[in-house]
Amino acid sequence: MRIYTVILAASAPLVLSGCVVKTVADVATAPVRVAGSAVDMATTSQSEADEARGREIRRREERLGKLEREYAELADDCDDGDDEACREAIAVRREMDALVPTVPVEPDER
Repeated sequence: MRIYTVILAASAPLVLSGCVVKTVADVATAPVRVAGSAVDMATTSQSEADEARGREIRRREERLGKLEREYAELADDCDDGDDEACREAIAVRREMDALVPTVPVEPDER
């Protein structure tokens, strides 16, 4: 039994040195990993920027579509003589006119 204790005691520094080396390496590289993570979180990749731009364009297109439907309904009511609908139609049209330049136009494919 004593021989096993001697072998275990003799091999402990060899086995533990690998753990110590790994721990030292982890501690030494930690600032680089943390800095790299911080830079990654602080910057936006091109694909992320493209996705965000696409979401914003779709949001504007959806809003413009909703305004067009609302305007058509108000214009019909205005044609029927509803003065309040005429005023609301003018306000909706102004919002549409402000929104149209921010929505990109798809080129005609011929």
